[in-house]
Amino acid sequence: MLDDKDVQKLMQVFATRDEIKEMIAPLTTRDNFSDLQTAVDSYAKKADTYFQELAALRSKVNRLEEWITKIAKKVNIELTS
Repeated sequence: MLDDKDVQKLMQVFATRDEIKEMIAPLTTRDNFSDLQTAVDSYAKKADTYFQELAALRSKVNRLEEWITKIAKKVNIELTS
């Protein structure tokens, strides 16, 4: 069984409930949530821009492939995959 000395030693090693509340308190403020929300919004904007650019690039590549195919037919060249 644990005596008072053992309990005191354990209290020095492990954080108490109040200490944990003090550590968590700054993380749960409204400002931190706002900062997190701003960061997520910023990332979402960058991702949206990236996907729009990717769609435009895909369209450009498809158009160039069509041109290459038409040119190959006109000059009688067989394209292989």
